[in-house]
Amino acid sequence: ELGGKSPLIICKDADLDQAANAAHVGLFLNMGQCCCASSRIFIHEDVHDAFIEKIVKMASRLRTQGDTTSETDMPLCDLGPQVDKTQFDKILGYIEKGKQEGATLALGGGRIGDKGYFVQPTVFKDVTDNMTIAKEEIFGPVMQLMKFKTLDEAIRRANASNFGLAAGICSRDAGTALAAARDLEAGTVWINCYDNFDLAAPFGGFKQSGWGREKGEDAMKNYQETKCVMMPIDPRS
Repeated sequence: ELGGKSPLIICKDADLDQAANAAHVGLFLNMGQCCCASSRIFIHEDVHDAFIEKIVKMASRLRTQGDTTSETDMPLCDLGPQVDKTQFDKILGYIEKGKQEGATLALGGGRIGDKGYFVQPTVFKDVTDNMTIAKEEIFGPVMQLMKFKTLDEAIRRANASNFGLAAGICSRDAGTALAAARDLEAGTVWINCYDNFDLAAPFGGFKQSGWGREKGEDAMKNYQETKCVMMPIDPRS
């Protein structure tokens, strides 16, 4: 498994509360230091503004630096520090790159305090596919929000990446969701949720996101040597 730039598509018929929960945990779990983080959020134009309002409010209520008493939406997403100074500086560099390339900062955009490697939960809107923050894995609490008109467009843009570790779609129509899951080029596709795992469910990526699978029956293939033996059917008469 070699990381990704995973997309999450929010359809116009999605339950926006459910979709916001999926996007929130998908990006901010473990301070964004997740290989399958949903860092590219594609939002249908009809629900774009309403969704952004919800996701920004949730991100603004994240707790950090030992705060366990303030109201928050998902305690499992409480923000700790980034892993080290190298990654901390890299994340802040990506945030500056997003500003320079024209993305609109909806929340955050800097460090928390003046000690430790804490990064503010950061949300960019008006992100375009050609921006650095939309193409490269940031591995930090930085969310990119993009608008789309049709589902075919969203899938095409979601697949326009060298990565293919994971993806997600939020829709209340099962047929729509399953068809999108079929077409998304990713090893795992979550529907109306994100970051759900099971030891029986294989995990791994397409394209530059890796080779092989962890967990599940497929993981056993990593420890097997397949042998082929051929013999002609040559019965004696």
